[in-house]
Amino acid sequence: MRLLRLAWRYTQPYWWLLVLVVVFQFAQSVLSLLLPTINGDILNDGVLQGNTEVIWRLGGWMLVLSFMQIIANALAILCGAIVAMRAGRDMRADIFSRASGFSEQDMQRFGSASLITRNTNDVQQVQMLVLMSCTMLMSAPMLSIGGIIMALRADASLFWIVGVAVPVMLIVMTIIVSRLIPIFSTLQEKIDRINRIMREQLTGIRVVRAFVQEPREKRRFDAANEDVYMAMLKTGNLFVIAFPLVMLIVEISSVAVIWFGGHLVEAGELEIGTMMIFLQYLMMILMGVIMVTFMTMMIPRAAVGARRITEVLETEPSLRQGEGEAAPRDGTVEFDNVTFAYPGADAPVLRGVSFRAEEGETVAIIGSTGAGKTTMVNLIARLFDVTSGSVRVGGVDVREADTEAVWASLGLVPQRPYLFSGTVASNLRYGDESADDEELWNALDIAQAKGFVTEKGIDSRVAQGGTNFSGGQRQRLSIARALVRKPRILLFDDSFSALDTATDARLRAALDARLGHVTRIVVAQRVTTVQNADRIVVIDNGEVVGLGKHEELLETNETYREIVESQMSVEA
Repeated sequence: MRLLRLAWRYTQPYWWLLVLVVVFQFAQSVLSLLLPTINGDILNDGVLQGNTEVIWRLGGWMLVLSFMQIIANALAILCGAIVAMRAGRDMRADIFSRASGFSEQDMQRFGSASLITRNTNDVQQVQMLVLMSCTMLMSAPMLSIGGIIMALRADASLFWIVGVAVPVMLIVMTIIVSRLIPIFSTLQEKIDRINRIMREQLTGIRVVRAFVQEPREKRRFDAANEDVYMAMLKTGNLFVIAFPLVMLIVEISSVAVIWFGGHLVEAGELEIGTMMIFLQYLMMILMGVIMVTFMTMMIPRAAVGARRITEVLETEPSLRQGEGEAAPRDGTVEFDNVTFAYPGADAPVLRGVSFRAEEGETVAIIGSTGAGKTTMVNLIARLFDVTSGSVRVGGVDVREADTEAVWASLGLVPQRPYLFSGTVASNLRYGDESADDEELWNALDIAQAKGFVTEKGIDSRVAQGGTNFSGGQRQRLSIARALVRKPRILLFDDSFSALDTATDARLRAALDARLGHVTRIVVAQRVTTVQNADRIVVIDNGEVVGLGKHEELLETNETYREIVESQMSVEA
């Protein structure tokens, strides 16, 4: 039922094309059903009687009707293909749109590899079923029912052959299809796994090579590949069995018609032309059954795909966009007794976090690895919602504000800078599509990226992920992209880690001199990056254990002092 609902949902907008499919399929079926009768008349009234005029006249009609049948069939296939392709296009667009609204939690639930498979392979299965339904499933009942009626009109004494052949074929195909369903149910999951492994290996190719783990990763991929191979082999083996069995039933049925019909012809109870008519209608009936059973083979895999597609389409994003019209009034950021726990986690990542960043201030967040620093940035950007407490941006709770307005006020520089394939300019204009070249160069100058971009040119190529740039260059381009947005609040999630201390200092000085009015939340590991901040938030094990300026924390906060001393000893 889920498959039917999904197919109807995406074909309904093109109902007029479906009507045309039915009309053309009905026309071609009627024409197909007329041809055997005319062929039998040629044999009975023309060939056996030696009447050349009848042969020419009826033969001419056969040619005309055959030509009309070809045109009707071609138009039916054309309309069916348009419906299927448009349905697939709309399905992919809806999956992409829904996935784009997923939170980090939702993305982790499905996995990027699975979402890619659902939007490609699964949609293709449903799309192919729609296409085959429009071309085969509609014509099969028409041919079968029409063939039964015409076969009864031709000669009822041989109809018992139909009554035996059709049930036998249905039983054989039912057994085969029942074995296919569990295989198809697991096949898509195996495809997900091989996609996930390949994606991990391509993304982490440098790590794989650095640790000389190519043999290990090859074994892991080979195991996943073998699983897919075995599943496909099982389906292939069933198909190999199915078609010979079907053709065996067809051939035995044909022999039975000729054998028993031949005896009737010999006894003078049946004309040879009528026997040939019955034989052709029997073939139509059996071919209709074959087409239906062939479609039945496709249904299990399409049903699995439909279930997986529907799971995505029916999943409501865990983060609902704020329905209010309130927008941030200024650049303030406030945490009010915030506690946050990831779904399924044993303990909260943050507990009772409170601090306030005034407009134009630089507030740094520092702490050990895993203390919850990145989580705090994600809560400001509303990639997650707090478990308790509230996060306010511009005086408005991010859960109650207009989400688009909140995001428009933020410029996020993530911990792992990601660049899209295109050019330097196209990546920078992610911040503001209307930005002119002067604004781009200004952002590059502040981000200390003007030097290397000038050498390559602002329209120089950027590979997927920015792999043709160094880590420090990617960080600076990511910072420039956020600056092009002209936000009220800049969020730096450990965004200076790949910069040398001199470049780090110049960048912070440029931010102070030219963007002093912008609130900056800086997550960093290096004390030199945060020591000049207006306020430093010290996080330890998810709790605020210190809040103040650098000199004040050195004197009063043991955790901060330990961080400073550890870095000083390393530098020494």
